[in-house]
Amino acid sequence: MPVARRTFLQGTAVATGAALLPAVAAQNAHAAGAVTVSADGITLVGQSDGSVLISDGSGTARVLISHFMIKDSVLGQQRTYGGTPTQVTLPDGRPAVRITYTMGSGASGVTVRGTFDVTAHKAHMSWEVGGSTTLTPTGFMVARTVQTPSAAESYEALTTWTKDPRGGIPYEVNAGAAYTETWSDTRGSFCLDASNSTYTTATWLHTPGAATGTDTAATTVDFVLGGLRPRGAGVLAAGRPLGVEVWTDQPFNLYKTAGQTMTLKAQVVNGGSAAKPVTVTWWARDFAGTQIAGGTVSQTVAAGTAWDASFPVAAPAHGIVFTEVSAVSGADSALARTNLSVLPDFAYQAGGESMFGLANYPWLLKPSQADVLALLKLIGVKRIRIAYAGAPGIDTATLDAHGIHHNVELSGIPIGGSADQIAAWADTNTAKATAAAAEYFEVGNEVNAPWMEGRGVEAYISDGLKQVTDRLAAAGSTMKVMNAGLGGMDYVWTEKFQQAGGWDLIDAFAFHPGRGNFTPDYAPSPDDWVEGTTGTYWNFLGALRKAKEIIAEYGPKELWMSEAYAPTKPNSWWQDTYRHAAENVLLSLALAKSEGVRGVNWYQLHDSTIHHPQEADPDNVEFHCGMMHRDTSAKPSLLAYATAARVLDQATYVRPLVFADADVKGLLFTTPSGPVSILWTRKDGYVLNADHGADSWYASPEPWTDPWPTKTQVVAHSGTVAGTVRELNCVGEERTLNAAGGKVTLTLDGAPRVYYGLAANPDWK
Repeated sequence: MPVARRTFLQGTAVATGAALLPAVAAQNAHAAGAVTVSADGITLVGQSDGSVLISDGSGTARVLISHFMIKDSVLGQQRTYGGTPTQVTLPDGRPAVRITYTMGSGASGVTVRGTFDVTAHKAHMSWEVGGSTTLTPTGFMVARTVQTPSAAESYEALTTWTKDPRGGIPYEVNAGAAYTETWSDTRGSFCLDASNSTYTTATWLHTPGAATGTDTAATTVDFVLGGLRPRGAGVLAAGRPLGVEVWTDQPFNLYKTAGQTMTLKAQVVNGGSAAKPVTVTWWARDFAGTQIAGGTVSQTVAAGTAWDASFPVAAPAHGIVFTEVSAVSGADSALARTNLSVLPDFAYQAGGESMFGLANYPWLLKPSQADVLALLKLIGVKRIRIAYAGAPGIDTATLDAHGIHHNVELSGIPIGGSADQIAAWADTNTAKATAAAAEYFEVGNEVNAPWMEGRGVEAYISDGLKQVTDRLAAAGSTMKVMNAGLGGMDYVWTEKFQQAGGWDLIDAFAFHPGRGNFTPDYAPSPDDWVEGTTGTYWNFLGALRKAKEIIAEYGPKELWMSEAYAPTKPNSWWQDTYRHAAENVLLSLALAKSEGVRGVNWYQLHDSTIHHPQEADPDNVEFHCGMMHRDTSAKPSLLAYATAARVLDQATYVRPLVFADADVKGLLFTTPSGPVSILWTRKDGYVLNADHGADSWYASPEPWTDPWPTKTQVVAHSGTVAGTVRELNCVGEERTLNAAGGKVTLTLDGAPRVYYGLAANPDWK
């Protein structure tokens, strides 16, 4: 978030709060009037100056809570200035510390009261604010000082796994946020229902609250102290009976060598008030659903503590492994999932001629920028759609140093604005693209909404596109220009664009082939397209061929898919299942290559939204467009992208493959190492999840479930009289087939498969 925005939101907290707070030291010998409450592993002391000291079970000071700050639309931000501690008794009979705070003269009439209590390893802190009808509780803040930490504070969005009672696959939901403090011997986490980390500073923790009346509001924070990971701390903070987190210490849970031990780690947390016996069951399954590892273990877990376990899985030669760890204690249960993957190194050769790109900024630089760069290179990304100085993600100099090309897409055109506004936008953004040394400037994004109505074409050209092209021409720039990538293949808008002179201003034509529950090779005639959010307008190959038809009619242009998708919103029939997504990534990219597309920018690298990084958002389709999960482990889609990038790296399209059976489909490519065939069938049709009901919900099958009931035996011409043929599935897993008499029998279904070792005419008659 820009500094100006942060300053605006925090107001006087930045100017007078954080800068002028008195230095308040932790006190081990507490002054008269101090109030103390303790539980297993934690002690709170309400001190005479109104601060609250949090110590561990041995008495070591860990965190000091010194002030509270309100936000008010009239009064602005106003903080406390000391307070008086007293001991109170909670309704359940436990003791607590009550702080009645003193406010400054700028908040006359405002009252702030804090209540602090403890249970095993957890401090529960709440603040009640009253006396103003103009409170803005979303801006409440708490001042905290961490005593001698060994690492910087870290922020993490918290999630938990759940299942729909109707069935389908489990998925993550948001479970708040945590700020974790680390010491050499332990850690602690501030857990909240919500927080925006960009509002938090070294002094002030963003602790948004909610109105409780016309002139009152409240907020709560839990601080969990002990050896729990942030998500485990969230379990204890929320009082959930059980929680499970799984992870590996390998970036993206991605390995490169067959036989490596992939260590799946788990933390099981008892969030209850008493010790309980817990049984943990875990499994690891390959892409075919075969369980390759697993087991069951049991242990008694004390209240407020964790059970840490590790489970070994042997890495396959290539592909993906699905894992789950579930914990059960009586009627209580919890689960967590993650994926492990294996992808060996590969020497890509296409360089800047590659069509493989990424549509959004690779902005989530976790676990590090170096790791993300290595991943991009491993899967074959050769271009980033948006990169410029100040943009999220990886800077242009670093991309250049690693051989990753970059374009720029800039929106916000002040269509219909004043001449000064239009000129300012064009000056600023043309300079930004030029400074970035962008190879292509995509001027805007999806300006054709509402689709197929042709609105706003002339204004887009006059106020945006022509402003850019005029400035580039005046500067003698060789930068290429794209139209704003269209949402779907909107030929109505494009016709008006050409008639208004826009076609002559661009070097490349860009569109976004949104696709619903159709296979990528579904190509209905544009005359038959049905509009609407679930209409056949949203198809891939039909849209691509319409784009080529338009280019043939209006004049030569490079063809770009500046965004392409395979969203995996769980339990939703319009989006892909995880398995279909992988199949569709491979086939979409192969079809794009066969149709001469210059660049395909896949949307996007990881599930998340830039404004709420790594928060679970199960209902947001855009959140689920990533090739990686929220935890940055690979979806099958990521392996499919890498498979396509490797197979098609130096491939040249030859022709479609035509067998006697019209339902058998194929594409033939030539490569430096010989012909490559990609084959599939459409015996089961072009519509995916066709058995869905009237609403949007659909019980998605597990990703290892084969969705294609019809298997077809196809005899193909092999490259040798006798020998072997290599078959790759969409995630790159390989098997060997034996040829005899110049023939090999293939078993095909709706999933595309890649074949090496077939003849240059595998479909010979």
